[in-house]
Amino acid sequence: AFQVRLNYYVQTGKLIRVRRGIYAKDKKYDKYEFATKILRPSYISFESVLGAAGITFQYYSQIFIASYVKRELVCDGQAYSFKKMKVALLNNPAGINQAGEYAIASKERAFLDTIYRNKNYYFDNLTPLDWDKVFNILPIYNNKKMTKKVQEYYERYKATKYT
Repeated sequence: AFQVRLNYYVQTGKLIRVRRGIYAKDKKYDKYEFATKILRPSYISFESVLGAAGITFQYYSQIFIASYVKRELVCDGQAYSFKKMKVALLNNPAGINQAGEYAIASKERAFLDTIYRNKNYYFDNLTPLDWDKVFNILPIYNNKKMTKKVQEYYERYKATKYT
């Protein structure tokens, strides 16, 4: 009976089927909330957060999500890029903010997630970062090479800050 009612609402336009098992009332649904409902556990991170914070200047139309699998999807014309992270990291709340119905990384956590996935990433502007927060979150990755890399970014930031 429930499935019949759902189908009725979709056919009459009262609901939109965005993806199997996920419905919205209208086209104005929150894309970030939808992204984190596709695969769980997951949270918004990487370029989606870095771009909004002004740390990267390149615009990406897709939404980047930290997840337990790597996957590329397009739903309702929006591209979603899921990047694989260890489950222990996904479940660690350090630097993750609950924004209403979805979880989103702080700019510091997104910065670290990006280095975790790509050791030689180019960041346009490191000024928005709170380096105390970066170094507080860093131990959750338990990765010596990554710690060294973050230290290099920090040294580069300090060198450019005072010139």
